[in-house]
Amino acid sequence: MTEAPRYPIGTPGIPWGDTERAHWLSCQTRRRSYATDVVAAVERLSDRCDVSEYGTLDYSPDRYRLFALRNRNWRDGRPLVLVTGGVHGYETSGVLGALQFLEQRAADFDDRINLLVAPCVSPWAYERIHRWNAHAIDPNRSFRDDGLAEESAALMRLVAPLRGRFLMHIDLHETTDTDETEFGPARAARDGKPFESVAIPDGFYVVADSENPQVEFQRAIVDAVSRVTHIAPADANDRMCGLQVVAPGVIQLPARQLGLCAGITDARYTSTTEVYPDSPRATPERCNAAQVAAVCAAIHFALADG
Repeated sequence: MTEAPRYPIGTPGIPWGDTERAHWLSCQTRRRSYATDVVAAVERLSDRCDVSEYGTLDYSPDRYRLFALRNRNWRDGRPLVLVTGGVHGYETSGVLGALQFLEQRAADFDDRINLLVAPCVSPWAYERIHRWNAHAIDPNRSFRDDGLAEESAALMRLVAPLRGRFLMHIDLHETTDTDETEFGPARAARDGKPFESVAIPDGFYVVADSENPQVEFQRAIVDAVSRVTHIAPADANDRMCGLQVVAPGVIQLPARQLGLCAGITDARYTSTTEVYPDSPRATPERCNAAQVAAVCAAIHFALADG
């Protein structure tokens, strides 16, 4: 555990108020385009998927339409699969990997599953390459009835009519070096707490729901991704991110208790992927391919075992 340099916003030990949040927001700049990267890809996919708008985000002067895509061959009684990406907007391969899966591999399962994909849950954060939304709230701690992130609430409303019918949900994420250099220190400053450093795992891993870990399902995902990129090793204490490793490349957290996206469906099989894009062994293409491999392996296992 080490002390980070003092975060430039706020007073150590005192949680942020409106002034600090406004200061933080004023520092955020658009660095890429949701319209170009995501909306245009969704439009290209509209010839093979049913596209719906499940909400809008109003961060004046910016407004963002939230899109979900379904395969057109829906049939009653088929297993229902949910794929989500971009809950944390800065985790690029979560968004692009979900879109690449739709473009390249979703048709492989078209006659076996009902597929629902929300490729970019947090478009404001995607454009600013940030973890939080415009109110300095982490959407991936807000998937609960009292959650404060509209990104999370909108996805929960989309899923609510189908809850209890999902066989599988995979939520696509990344762990980046900026978790330690920016977002961890920012969270500590926001909450008025000391920053505690945690080593960033070098490689891919998954996070299971500790209330329903389905370890063999997680192993199948890790095994498939190992053919695309390297898997993060445990440390000398058989831990990763401060958590016990329950299988190679697998840790677990209580999804619903923490308000994580992976806890919203009551699916039998759930997993959160974590790609490591900052490795010298990684490329953007490899990161996207790892997400696609994870989705495909998850669906194959769920169908075979479910």
